[in-house]
Amino acid sequence: MRPQSRRLATVSLVLVCLLPAAWLARRALTDDLGANPIEELEIQTGLWTLRFLALTLAVTPVRRLAGWNWLAKHRRTLGLVTFGYACLHLSMYIGLDMFFDVSDIVEDVAEHLYITVGMLAFLLLIPLAATSTKNAIRRMGRRWTRLHRLVWAVAALGTVHFLWAVKKDIREPLIYAAIFAGLLLLRWPSRAKK
Repeated sequence: MRPQSRRLATVSLVLVCLLPAAWLARRALTDDLGANPIEELEIQTGLWTLRFLALTLAVTPVRRLAGWNWLAKHRRTLGLVTFGYACLHLSMYIGLDMFFDVSDIVEDVAEHLYITVGMLAFLLLIPLAATSTKNAIRRMGRRWTRLHRLVWAVAALGTVHFLWAVKKDIREPLIYAAIFAGLLLLRWPSRAKK
């Protein structure tokens, strides 16, 4: 694929990935977020973070199973989109829910284990996003691969964060847990060969 075509494909992918954020913005502007709009924004941005994380982790198994090697070029873009939605999720919590009150945020993180786990997942995403450039990949070599295996810890922590955040119906968090477990199992045979 030529560089210009690759750039166009990347821009198109990013625009498609921004559609959920645009949909949420439209819902917010038209007062269509229900009785608790802040909670709805937090939930939806968190769900989209998990969805894009699952898509990112699905690239390698789908590429191997279907032979779609062109997908590999978009894995980094999907990973950065995941980080973007995680930032959006966190900003809903810090800005809209906690009104940037640092002492309240620290107290909330210490008091509620599901928030502690969510913060830890976000903190683990930061070095992954920061080292997603071609220069960082070249500079770090094999250390880059080891560092980016943290994405599986992020998936586990994100799922636990969701599971502990819901009050009663745990079916949806369990679906995400099954998806991430399935994606990990699909990678296992290739890891065993190595």
